[in-house]
Amino acid sequence: MSRGFYTVMAAQFFSSLADNAMLIAAFALLQELHAADAMRPMLKLFFFVSYVALAAFVGGFADSMPKGRVMFLTNGIKLAGGALMLLGVHPLLAYAVIGFGAAAYSPAKYGIVTELLPPEKLVAANGWIETLTVASIVLGSFVGGVLVSTRVSALLVSVDVPFLDGAHLSPSEAAIGVICLLYAVAALINLKIPDTGVTYAPQNLSPRVMVKNFAHCVHTLWTDKLGQISLAVTTLFWGAGATLQLLVIAWSQHSLGMGLSRAAILQSVTAIGVAVGAIAAAAHVRLRQSFSVLPYGIAMGLVVVAIALVDFRDFPPGGISLGTSVIGWATLTAAALMMLVGALAGYFIVPMNALLQHRGYVLLSAGNSIAVQNFNENLGILVVAGIYTLLILTGISARATMVLFGLFVSATMALVIWRHRSNQRQFDSVALIGDPHHGGVDPSN
Repeated sequence: MSRGFYTVMAAQFFSSLADNAMLIAAFALLQELHAADAMRPMLKLFFFVSYVALAAFVGGFADSMPKGRVMFLTNGIKLAGGALMLLGVHPLLAYAVIGFGAAAYSPAKYGIVTELLPPEKLVAANGWIETLTVASIVLGSFVGGVLVSTRVSALLVSVDVPFLDGAHLSPSEAAIGVICLLYAVAALINLKIPDTGVTYAPQNLSPRVMVKNFAHCVHTLWTDKLGQISLAVTTLFWGAGATLQLLVIAWSQHSLGMGLSRAAILQSVTAIGVAVGAIAAAAHVRLRQSFSVLPYGIAMGLVVVAIALVDFRDFPPGGISLGTSVIGWATLTAAALMMLVGALAGYFIVPMNALLQHRGYVLLSAGNSIAVQNFNENLGILVVAGIYTLLILTGISARATMVLFGLFVSATMALVIWRHRSNQRQFDSVALIGDPHHGGVDPSN
């Protein structure tokens, strides 16, 4: 891997770390405002709506200038969103601004990887990306949970901040202020990202032309026999994963009797599992073996169902002592299952991401292919998070929602496998990956 790749990874780590910590801080701010429970999934809706609304434009924008510069500018937008929360703008609207920056940031972040590295290194690179992203989710959720905890938030509120004499920050606002500093660190690292020297045809920035070109790109990837399977899997994964992040918090508060701070830390266990699965996939799965990991998606959904059945009232008292704290048997069981879910998810998403990036780069361009991927994945997030919001409004329990959620994931993955086998009866898609004349990698890699 080149030095530029590691610089991109460092910038991505701090930016994603801030995103995930900000989600927990925004939860705490909503609680301080006594907002309805349905506001929680709406945070995700407001964050990801920009990915869908701007999808036709961010790919061309990412390809219009060096991607390090794009990442710097868009990280600044995220920082502005955090500042808006501190200025009293409603958390949903301020978090939507952060989502706006993230939507424009993503095509540059992933697109520069295909510019820096050859196709045969994309699975390993995605192992790095997913591992660091997961590490940022783990640490971000942990940092967010710690910052809003009673002891730390009281300490933050007591600190005298220059230029804010006389201003009274709530505990969540103090946490948001710290998180804004993380966005600033990410922006500074963005300045060190090298120009790859890759240039694309001049971008026509007419909205009508950009929408037309984007529609063509979406059609191209969905009709490609390789692209459609990997795109379906990644769309399901991110739609399910984003909603599971919210669902685990609600479920752990109900079934494990946890507060927001501890629930936020517990959900990071899933992310640790994703890192383990991602590392294993990067080490053992080659690009042309990508389709062999699809059954792990079915298993992941079934384990989610098993998690839903865990309830602290069904377990004997006691657990494992850690200093002055005791981790109960129900929490330990849930954590083990959540780590297993993460490992299964990481093992199948890394090869699918690598395949989709490679195929999109061959058929389209780095920025446009990632924009199409983001559009579909975040449309999936909006749909699944919207369904989750409706389920909350109907009064269905978190446990029942998790059961339905897990069964939905398993059933959908089974349909994807059926579709792939149908494609295989028409032609050998695996051979296409390794055919250099079709933009594939050498089969020996």
